[in-house]
Amino acid sequence: MKKLILSTILLCLIWTAQGQTLLEGYLPQDVNYDLAIPTPEEILGYEVGEWHVSHDQLVSYMRELARVSDRIALQEYGYSYEHRPLMVLIITSPENHVNLEAIRSEHVQLANAKVAPDSDSKLVHYMGYSVHGNEASGSNAALLAAYYLAAAQGAWVDRLLSETVILLDPSFNPDGLQRFSTWVNMHKSANLVSDPSSREFDEAWPGGRTNHYWFDLNRDWMPVQHPESKGRLTLYHQWKPNILTDHHEMGSNSTFFFQPGVPSRKYPLTPQNNVTLTEKIAQYHAAALDSIGSLYYSKEGFDDFYVGKGSTYPDINGAVGILFEQASARGHLQENQFGTISFPEAIRNHFVTSLSTLKAANALKSDLLSHQSLFYREAEKLAGADPVKAYIFGSEGDPARAFHLMEILHRHDILIYPVQKNIKKGAASYSTGGYLVPTNQPQYRLIKALFETRTTFQDSLFYDVSTWTLPLAFNLNFDELGAKDYVQSQLGQAITSSVFPAGQVLGSSDYAYLFEPNGYYTHRAIMRLQKAGIVTEVNHSIHRDQNRSYMRGSIVIPVGVQREKRDIIEAVIQEIATMDGIDVYGLNTGLAIGGSDLGTRQAEVLTMPKVAVLVGDGVDGNEAGEVWHLLDQRMGMQVTLLPAEALHRADLSRYNKIVMTDGNYRSITDTGVESLKQWITRGGVIVTWKRGGKWLADKDLSKVQYAKSQPDTTGYKKYLELDQNRGAQVVGGAIFEARMDLGHPLSYGLESSKMPLFRDHNLMMKKAANPYANPLVYTPAPLISGYISEERLKQISATPAVTISALGRGRIITFADNPNFRAFWYGTNKLFLNALFFGQTISSGAAEE
Repeated sequence: MKKLILSTILLCLIWTAQGQTLLEGYLPQDVNYDLAIPTPEEILGYEVGEWHVSHDQLVSYMRELARVSDRIALQEYGYSYEHRPLMVLIITSPENHVNLEAIRSEHVQLANAKVAPDSDSKLVHYMGYSVHGNEASGSNAALLAAYYLAAAQGAWVDRLLSETVILLDPSFNPDGLQRFSTWVNMHKSANLVSDPSSREFDEAWPGGRTNHYWFDLNRDWMPVQHPESKGRLTLYHQWKPNILTDHHEMGSNSTFFFQPGVPSRKYPLTPQNNVTLTEKIAQYHAAALDSIGSLYYSKEGFDDFYVGKGSTYPDINGAVGILFEQASARGHLQENQFGTISFPEAIRNHFVTSLSTLKAANALKSDLLSHQSLFYREAEKLAGADPVKAYIFGSEGDPARAFHLMEILHRHDILIYPVQKNIKKGAASYSTGGYLVPTNQPQYRLIKALFETRTTFQDSLFYDVSTWTLPLAFNLNFDELGAKDYVQSQLGQAITSSVFPAGQVLGSSDYAYLFEPNGYYTHRAIMRLQKAGIVTEVNHSIHRDQNRSYMRGSIVIPVGVQREKRDIIEAVIQEIATMDGIDVYGLNTGLAIGGSDLGTRQAEVLTMPKVAVLVGDGVDGNEAGEVWHLLDQRMGMQVTLLPAEALHRADLSRYNKIVMTDGNYRSITDTGVESLKQWITRGGVIVTWKRGGKWLADKDLSKVQYAKSQPDTTGYKKYLELDQNRGAQVVGGAIFEARMDLGHPLSYGLESSKMPLFRDHNLMMKKAANPYANPLVYTPAPLISGYISEERLKQISATPAVTISALGRGRIITFADNPNFRAFWYGTNKLFLNALFFGQTISSGAAEE
């Protein structure tokens, strides 16, 4: 032990001076290494930690290991947006590789509560690295972990590989890792610079943390909206691992964190035995870090509440998730409170805890296997005792939203059934367009987590959001079914795959076609028409003919005034029905038997949205990315990502819509403010929310007024309760109810005046003097699900959720909340898209001036 400590001290001195070390400095010396297995240096041309590995280099090394080692098979499970391969190394003994599919099939039976583990059962261990691309010590440690598992020779390694199937994912976020490695490597000096002010440590916006569309993939395990997550979740449920490690970084002045997290912030449906096992595993991490002199902590700062994080998702799926957080060098060598933190030091700690987890999992193999088996057997008992026997959801007017919710549920290995007969619950009615999710299935706990509404909590602090009820996010009707309703529901065959619900073209016409605005892809359909040069109108009134009534906000395609485009119109409306899931109606007369005729003055020709999204320093990259992703990926729109600092020199006449997400917009000059003002006055429409809206109000571009939201500071307060009391006043993520004016253009396509909104901030607007300027307002008792203090709840109640302002011929549409949260709030996407497509049609009389 003394020799090991001395070696560690010498190694740290080398790292501090040079920011790099030899491979032998990382690796345990109690085993031999197969010389036929290439080291990272032999493939990359440099020692691990000397440079930041780029994703292409990482892939090259992993492919070479798979080529030369009979312990490793490489599987590509998808591609990132930038078409980088998502890959996993399947590592186990050569004998196990021969029977790998049989081992996998037998293992997943534990999750179906059909078999109990025995002494021959294999443990499945998922090792995941650097879901945040600029937390790169994880992926660089993956080089060492993969080499060790391929090359290490000895009795313990043989036993480990014989008893375990290891899934090693070297990079959860290839695009972010590539972006970050390029940045830090291009700013590295031959003589390492540790000054925190150096450009090496100050990434250009938006940084390498996120994926291509600037999403935090560590929040996407539950929503599953991106290719990286979709591929990973498929792999996860193919194997049902017993343990998953998730390697991250934190501030440079920190030490090292491993779970368990804060005890009171565990998700309530996670069994206590999960915590017990996490604590047992933690003893191995402590011993490993003690042996190399690294400081660490646990049970503080981080929690296991939001089930959409990589270290918490396994906990609600019968496994044990382990979060590791390492103090970051954010480059190659950086000063911190202890002197300096070098990149190799950060890599070493992640590598050491990778090995300690393997040792813990191997030692606790029977406990982990039994935990998984018991987890799913208990699910059957819990479901039997639960008065909720199923959840039912659906939408008569918009099957696309229900389809996309089904997609998510299927990715979580949840069984779904079609509604076989009409079911009425309260004011809602579910027919053949509805879906049933029985609670009595292996994923009982996860189903409850995705569907429940919760307003009581053990703790008032949350590392992430406090609720995420999926049917509310999709603004779908949903209800709980008790035993009586469930028995009457008559289950048929489970829906094994999600098929997009195509619409129909109902009738042929040389006069006009029409479709209603309730479909999720209404706006994509409008874009198809406008890209084809087809004139489209929005009808602000109701139109009735002999067949049916068409709702306000319907889209009219007048064929008679553009007969030369008849063939093009026919082709595009067929595409709309098939690709956008929308029913299109052929009308042979414009004469109404109720409401207005098709040629009404209440119809307006729509102009194609030409959208710029402000980006750059001071802008919330996640929220800007959400807009970019929605418009680019889902709506098929061309979107300009316009640097905010370029407003003063940009030709704003190219755009008729500008989106300003949350941010401080400090980079916009006075000249830029004036340019924006003139653009609005000439008829431009700005859609904004949160601090973007506050910035516009502060610059006197909008008439929105904001209320002060000060937490209670009266009375005696204890110093030790400071963080707890302040944190309790944070609205970290909860769902609230608002009421919508269904005659307003922003409401087109909504089925109900009640609207669930997601809020994660404390900004509140005051009611406008113009009573028509607030079409969406929080109800007096708005909390639906999630945590909020009583003081904050009173402040939010009955405040505006949307305010419309006018400036000249232009409009500023200010939302209180982000309508595109994490890409899974399909419900409020409708409000945002209506603002972009119909915002210019809002009457000036319904706006603050």
